[in-house]
Amino acid sequence: MTDIDWDHLRSVANEAMQRAYAPYSRYKVGAAALVSDGRVVSGCNVENASYGVGLCAECGLVSELNMTGGGQLVAFVCVNGEGETIMPCGRCRQLLFEFAIPGMLLETVSGIRTIDEVLPDAFGPRDLEGFRA
Repeated sequence: MTDIDWDHLRSVANEAMQRAYAPYSRYKVGAAALVSDGRVVSGCNVENASYGVGLCAECGLVSELNMTGGGQLVAFVCVNGEGETIMPCGRCRQLLFEFAIPGMLLETVSGIRTIDEVLPDAFGPRDLEGFRA
């Protein structure tokens, strides 16, 4: 799947960002991703007065992915409240890696990158294959 409509993904991410709940930081984030079956999933950040309980937009996106049939992420974009592309934090890169096809593409502040470029030598499901019950 090489034809990725980045404008559409950014538009869906911006829509999600509008639904973010960010009364404390006022830093709204929206994310959108293309799934291996052609669906587009999205998520927004949801803060909490107990800061550590807040959820990143990527968490909502992965939850929607699983709630709507699973699959693997092919391409991903994340935007802030100004609609600017932003880079997922390290924790969220790890979360995305878990559900990504090998070589998943991300639109980043420095251009299109693969998941392996933004999370080199990642630990993931393949590392646990011989240890599952």
